[in-house]
Formats: sequence, structure tokens, C-alpha cells
Amino acid sequence: MSRPVITAFRASPDRGRGLARDMRVRWAFEEVGQPYDVRLLSFEAMKQPSHLARHPFGQIPTYEAGGVALFESGAIVLHIAEQHPGLLPEDPAARARAVTWLFAALTTVEPPIVERSMASILERDRPWYAQRLPMLDENVRTRLRQLSAHLAGADWLDGAFSAGDLMMVTVLRRLDGSGLLEEWPDLAAYIARAEARPAYQRAFADQLAVFQAASAG
Repeated sequence: MSRPVITAFRASPDRGRGLARDMRVRWAFEEVGQPYDVRLLSFEAMKQPSHLARHPFGQIPTYEAGGVALFESGAIVLHIAEQHPGLLPEDPAARARAVTWLFAALTTVEPPIVERSMASILERDRPWYAQRLPMLDENVRTRLRQLSAHLAGADWLDGAFSAGDLMMVTVLRRLDGSGLLEEWPDLAAYIARAEARPAYQRAFADQLAVFQAASAG
């Protein structure tokens, strides 16, 4: 049986920091102990018909295995977690809660973080940026405050580490360098626990190696 194939940036704009969304899929595969192959794409190739047939929005990652073709990192991670043990609890109620946290990371926590990061990239030289930034920061702080209250000193969001934690940590890592995470030491520690997992370390090393190879070339 052929191994799953995912797509990733040939030259990632995250500069090897593990922020590109293929990191989520790589990490999921490592957590469940499943090998996979990676098809590296240039930005030009991502807009070609062959890739648009896999991802109609011309992004990464995508997933292909056993006649199943998927796009969107959340859908891919959930599929991996459902196919292999290690990322979802066996208890149906706990399993449903883990899936809920996966969606919460993507639909509740990530949007204000992405809005802030895109503004810092695209609007930094605009006259309104300095006035808008405090609002963007406060939107992120609201979610961090709420997440910290839920965590309440626990290691993970709901019992054992799950796909929900994997997704939440990859979302929170997008705040690296913003200074906001430092306001919540418990969330910084939560991220550090996840980054210390051997599966995360392997996934990060693999993504970093791609960036280093592209830089050397």
C-alpha cells in the first residue's frame, strides 16, 4: 500500500519556524507513527491546474491516500486522527470534546491571531496601523485569557494530549515574537510541553530541513 502524500512549500515563507500549515499534518503523522511522503511545490506550481485540482484555493497542505484527496489542515489532521490511534480518545464523549477543541482552535482562536499577523505584514506602513494595533491585540488577549482560564493549570485541554491540543498549539505558535504569549506563562508552558514531544521535534526537524535545503540551493 502506498504511503500518504502531502504537499508543502518548497521555500516556506515562515523561514523554517514551523508555522506553515503543513507542520500540523506532519506532526499528526508523527504522533500516530505513520510514514508519509511530501510533494514540495513552488508558489507558481500552487496556482497550476494540477494543484488546483487538489486544492481549489491554491494553498497547502493537501493529502492523498487510498483514493481519498483532502485539503485544509484541520480536515486532514482529523482524518489522520480518525484513521489511526493516538490523537483521539476511545471514549465517545472525550473523543467528541477533542474534536470540538480542534475546531475551536481553527474557528475561534486562530482568526484574531491571523488578522493581527496579516495587519502587521500588510498595514505596518499605513497611517491607521498604530491606532488599529491595540484593538487587534485586545482581540487576541481576549481569546488567550479565556483559554488560560479553561486550562487552569492542566497539562492539556481535556485529559490526555489530543488532536485538539495539536491544533491549538500550532495556532498559538503564530504569536511567536508578538510579546502577547509572555503575558500568560501558563500558555507559554503549554506550548513548551507540546514542543517537547518527540513527535513534534521530528516534524519540526523535517520541515526545517526543507527550508535549509531551499536556502542552500
